Amino acid sequence: MAQLLLVEDDPAIRGALIRALGDRGHAVSSSPSAMAALQLVVESPPDLVILDLGLPDLDGYEALRMIRAISKVPVVVATARDDEAEIVRVLNAGADDYLVKPFGVGQIEARVRAVLRRAAGDEDRRGEPIVIGGLRLDGEAHEAALDGRPLDLSRREFELLHYLAARSPQVITKRELLTDVWRLPYGGADKTVDVHVSWLRRKLGENAQQPRYLHTIRGVGIKLTAPG
Repeated sequence: MAQLLLVEDDPAIRGALIRALGDRGHAVSSSPSAMAALQLVVESPPDLVILDLGLPDLDGYEALRMIRAISKVPVVVATARDDEAEIVRVLNAGADDYLVKPFGVGQIEARVRAVLRRAAGDEDRRGEPIVIGGLRLDGEAHEAALDGRPLDLSRREFELLHYLAARSPQVITKRELLTDVWRLPYGGADKTVDVHVSWLRRKLGENAQQPRYLHTIRGVGIKLTAPG
């Protein structure tokens, strides 16, 4: 049984999600405000946080940054904000997933289970370090370096980069990435993969127009290869 913390100020939505997630085997505590939620994260650490962004005392984005400053607890953002720039900003701040309201209980429960599985650690992150060009990935230590300099990667970024590196130079489809890295069903409107690839490119010192390691094969997928 997972212990979830639901941070949602709408009492109707909060009550419905507590009942529905509880019926699916989760233990759910809740908070209608950001500051109370932060206190719960410190005093009674949950296995996962479901975070709304439209909170009365503090914007959820700032709450997410504060959570990340004190905890590595997985965070699923569930909000009505569907602007792509906002999605990118929130994922870059450390959210593990992003879900736009309205959504079905089955959908959020599937996302919660997928994030919890990833947080528990995948076996394919184990084994000998992978070296491709100047890129070195250590699955055991969960560390990455480029040309001898450590890369500051989130857990999801590391998992994505390690997955692509372990299968280099194979071209990987978005469907495969969503299934194997995110443990999610493929959705044509889901920009999760694109956002994370874009973020990884920035940290690798490249972009889509001038790729070095991450190469998009239009209409097929993406592959990781050494520069040159």
